[in-house]
Amino acid sequence: MKRYFLHLAYNGARYHGWQIQPDAISVQEELEKCLSLKLNEKISVTGCGRTDTGVHARNCYAHFDVEKPINNCEELVRRLNIFLPNDIVIYKCWEVEPDFHARFDAKSRTYRYYITQKKNPFHNHDAFYYHGNLDVELMQKAADILFEYTDFTSFSKLHTQVKTNNCKIMAARFFEENGLLVFEIKADRFLRNMVRSVVGTLLEVGRGKLTLEQFRGVIENKNRCSAGTSMPAHALFLENVEY
Repeated sequence: MKRYFLHLAYNGARYHGWQIQPDAISVQEELEKCLSLKLNEKISVTGCGRTDTGVHARNCYAHFDVEKPINNCEELVRRLNIFLPNDIVIYKCWEVEPDFHARFDAKSRTYRYYITQKKNPFHNHDAFYYHGNLDVELMQKAADILFEYTDFTSFSKLHTQVKTNNCKIMAARFFEENGLLVFEIKADRFLRNMVRSVVGTLLEVGRGKLTLEQFRGVIENKNRCSAGTSMPAHALFLENVEY
C-alpha cells in the first residue's frame, strides 16, 4: 500500500463543504469519484480539514492510499484535472511516508475573510459587502485579544462532536489588499464556524456595538449566543496549511 499527497484548490460555491454527506455534493466526493475511476480501485481521501458549505480553498491538502504504485504523478494530475469539475484543480501529487497524515500532521491553518466597503458586482461571490463605517484600528485591538485565550467555545457551532474547544491562535490581523479589507487568522486548529463567528463579532466592535471589554467578555462567557452573527461563507478562504 502506497500513500500519496494532493495539493489542490477549489471554489466552494457549489459544494456543501469538504466532507462527504448524504444527498449533497461535496469536494471529497468529487475527488474520490475521480481518483477511483483513474486508478481503477476504490479510493478514500482524507483532507487537511473540513471547510463548511460555500467556503473556498486556495491551498488545500489531502492524502489517499492506493494498492498499486503510481508510475507518473504528473500524468495523473493532468488526467484528474481533465476529468474534475472546473471549480476543483489539482496542483501536485507526490508519494509520502505511509504514516504521514493530511489532517493530524498539519502544524497550522490560515484563513482569510474578505470584506468590501464599496459596492462591486465583481466581488459578489468572493467578498462580503459592508456599506457602513468600520473602526478597523479598534477591530485590530479586539483581534489582538484573541492571543490571550485558548478556549473559543463562544465562536463554535453548537452541538459539534469535538473533544476540546481549545485552539492556539498564531496570527490575527487586518490589512488591505486590492481595495478589500482582509482579516487573516492562523491557528493550529479551528472549530466549526469559528472564523466566520470571530469576524462577525469583530465587526460588532468595528460598528461600535461592542467595546473591547465586551469582546473579551464574549470569549470568557463561553456561550455561542453572546458572540456576533456568523458571516456568510462565500467570503471565506482556506489560504494555507503548514506541515
